[in-house]
Formats: sequence, C-alpha cells, structure tokens
Amino acid sequence: MARQSKRMKSLSKKAAGLGVLGLPEAVKALKGLEESMPKAIKRIGFDQTVEIAVRLGVDPRQADQIVRGSIVLPHGIGKSQRVIVFAQGENVKIAQTAGADIVGGKELADKIKDGWLEFDVAIATPDMMGVVGPLGRVLGPRGLMPSPRAGTVTQDVATAVREYKAGKVEFRVDNGSNVHCVVGRMSFDVEKLTENIESLLSFIRSLKPSASKGVYVRGIVVSATMMPAILVAV
Repeated sequence: MARQSKRMKSLSKKAAGLGVLGLPEAVKALKGLEESMPKAIKRIGFDQTVEIAVRLGVDPRQADQIVRGSIVLPHGIGKSQRVIVFAQGENVKIAQTAGADIVGGKELADKIKDGWLEFDVAIATPDMMGVVGPLGRVLGPRGLMPSPRAGTVTQDVATAVREYKAGKVEFRVDNGSNVHCVVGRMSFDVEKLTENIESLLSFIRSLKPSASKGVYVRGIVVSATMMPAILVAV
C-alpha cells in the first residue's frame, strides 16, 4: 500500500472530522481544505479536477439495472475535450465545422489500432460502425467506444460535437455499483460546482431502473484530483 504524504494525511484527518454535509457545504469545505493547509506544507500548483462518486442500489450484473447516460453540465467541466469523429461524405465537413479535432474513417481506425489514443471523446455516424465496431476491444475498456445510448453514435454529428466541446460528460455504473463523473474544476466557485452536481444528481435519479428495489442513491462523496473525499448528504 502506497504511503500517504504529510499533506494528504492532514487533509484526510480534516475531511473525516467534517462528517456528512449538505451539497453546498460539502463543495465549500472541499475548496476550503487546501486553503487551511499550514504554509509549511506545499499546496498543489494546478487546477484540480472535481468529481463525485455516487453509490447506487443497483445490481450492475443485471442488464436491466445498468445505469448510464450523458449530460451537458450547466457550467461545463473547465476543460476543452479532444473530440474525434468517424464520418464520411458530407458529414466530414459538418463535423469539422462543428469543431471536431480529427475526422476520419478507416485510416483513423487503423491509427487507433496501432495505439494512438490522444482523445477524450469518439463520435461516429451510424454508417461508420462497420469500421468502428472492431475497435471495441481497445475503446470499450477505456470508456471511449461510441454508443447510441450515450449519443455518440448519431447522424447529427454537429450537435454531438458541439455538446462535448461545451462540457458534456458520460457516466456508467461500475461493477461496484458506483457512478464516477467529473463535475468541474477547483477554480469554479461554489455556486457553479453545486449547480453542476445538482444537475447530474437529478439526472442520475431520473434513470432509476424499474428493476431496482429499495434505496436507489445510497451514498455520495465529492473529491478532487489530490484531495480526500467529503461525504454528502443523500
């Protein structure tokens, strides 16, 4: 087990003492933790990514209890996502005009097969799935495989590209029944982070599978890249 730094030990102790907080209070506390560090302990010199983890009362082994989706957060995520598009014909120009970083077909698929993965989102038109399908073994485990359910297999490539460039995020429940999702940056003010998280939580709650029984949202924590998690009231 990796040793915790003096900084993380101090932060974890402070976070544990906070107990369970309301969402705005939890976000404020997360932002305040770093500011409370003694001057003798070096602070992080980059804008950390903020994310939430939600523990759900679902059984991800059952196909009818898989929770996944995508949403454009009100204030984005503070990062310009690198978007590639698999398209042909007139859709190539449409995707490029919408802001796609790279647009291609078989040559792009071959590049990925050779190990190139310098992108955050992959979008494909339906007629390109014959080319994209074989990439499932590479892109699937990384959460990058285009999917109709996530809105990344679509004929409307212009809208898809603009949404992901604006900060659209995807999520999927993992084998431990948890959903992890980026919600912004530490440089965001409390109000913006809170609104992003509230939008995401509201959407996750709307996706409750009919087959899921009992308590659906069982736990929520908010954290940052190099910060401990803070418990949020469900």
